[in-house]
Amino acid sequence: MQKTKVTICVGTTCYLLGAADLQELETFLPEDLKECVEVIGSHCLGVCKDNQYGNAPFVKVDDELIANATVGAIIEKIYEHRKGE
Repeated sequence: MQKTKVTICVGTTCYLLGAADLQELETFLPEDLKECVEVIGSHCLGVCKDNQYGNAPFVKVDDELIANATVGAIIEKIYEHRKGE
């Protein structure tokens, strides 16, 4: 089974609005997700420029964007993606 890719925007806006805390996501993952999730940082996802997608911090789970990302919202989205496989 392929790993779910979680990309956390760590550009200045996202970093200041909570992405700094999201970088610790791996420590909050439930045991059943730890081996099937890859967490990476991105300098900028390029979606905060016009508020079209919501507010920072932004995270992508595979190719699905989460605005106002929280650890809980990310974990929920990971489960949704894993369920579809």
